[in-house]
Amino acid sequence: ISSFQVYIIQVSVGNHQWTVKHRYSDFHDLHEKLVSEKKIDKNLLPPKKMIGKNSKSLVEKRQKELEIYLQTLLLKFPVTAPKVLSHFLHFHLYVS
Repeated sequence: ISSFQVYIIQVSVGNHQWTVKHRYSDFHDLHEKLVSEKKIDKNLLPPKKMIGKNSKSLVEKRQKELEIYLQTLLLKFPVTAPKVLSHFLHFHLYVS
């Protein structure tokens, strides 16, 4: 039986708040695109860990690391986020 962790991220822009849900592999795919298209530091994304990957403490730690990762990306693009990042955060559904 294959199991995977879904990370729930709270997004806030102005008066709008919503959540997005992504697996680590989604973050990895986003990161690969940003590294190639926007020259983001390839070491910015927290590493994938296999041992104990579903332990509560590791899940909580990675959740925080992924939130910091997204906050760092948004700081790098203060005016307009790249389309791939905007889509990942579902901006098109909530921000006009």
